[in-house]
Amino acid sequence: MIGPLVDLLRLEQLWNPLSLLDIAILWLAIYQLLQLLRKTRAVQMAWGLLVVVGLWFATLPTGPLPLKAVHWVLGQLLYYGGFAVIVIFQGPIRQALARFGRNPFARFRTQEETGQRVIKEVALAASALASKRIGALIVLERTQGLRTLIETGIEMDAIVSYDLLMNIFTPKTPLHDGAVIISDGRIKAASCFLPLSTQPGISHEYGTRHRAAIGISEESDAIAIVVSEERGIISVAMEGGLHTDLDTRSLVAFLEEHYLGEKGEVLSLWQRLWRRGDRPREEAA
Repeated sequence: MIGPLVDLLRLEQLWNPLSLLDIAILWLAIYQLLQLLRKTRAVQMAWGLLVVVGLWFATLPTGPLPLKAVHWVLGQLLYYGGFAVIVIFQGPIRQALARFGRNPFARFRTQEETGQRVIKEVALAASALASKRIGALIVLERTQGLRTLIETGIEMDAIVSYDLLMNIFTPKTPLHDGAVIISDGRIKAASCFLPLSTQPGISHEYGTRHRAAIGISEESDAIAIVVSEERGIISVAMEGGLHTDLDTRSLVAFLEEHYLGEKGEVLSLWQRLWRRGDRPREEAA
């Protein structure tokens, strides 16, 4: 009878306002840490540390594998683990401190300006490339991370600009083949390999770029902008559909509707699910 009563008292203490605030702050810190580690190689390092900790518990004298020598070595590694964590995760730690130091009220304004700038630079570059009959493939990441595809190309982490996009897709340059992936308002990589669509109904007049654009839109929620080298036409692939023959104005309108929200922020998952029933009509080839 005493044990359940003690547990009940502990549950009542859990609903104390200070306890709830304590849990909320801890949850926010862990969430921000996971957000920083998401889509980075630091995730693999974190799993490695968890494996080391798991082996340390497994090799305890009372554990399933009582290996004294291995347990001692792992214990020495974990003893200096704090310094190792600081060295290994110095990048995410730096980003976390910088994020906490930012003005939270300026976040939405920054997202709006970044999103509008990305659309403007991409639309201008796509129009110029189309007028010169230069093929191009630009992918805009939304909520689903494209880290795996980014690692197939040449990582850049550069500001999105008209001049840089024109230089990347200039024929006979090292980076003109493959796709440019834009994430968080920056060019993360160029010359990336994308999965090709296997849809049987795709017209034979569309080449590898168009099939790659449709393929990435089938496997993720990304938006792919493709410029035809043969016809000089701008097309956009989204959710497995291809919207063709867009000019600068219609491309900007399309990206503002589907890439940005009402306040200029990248559309959240809930916004896109709400608009799922209003999916644009796929244009015939």
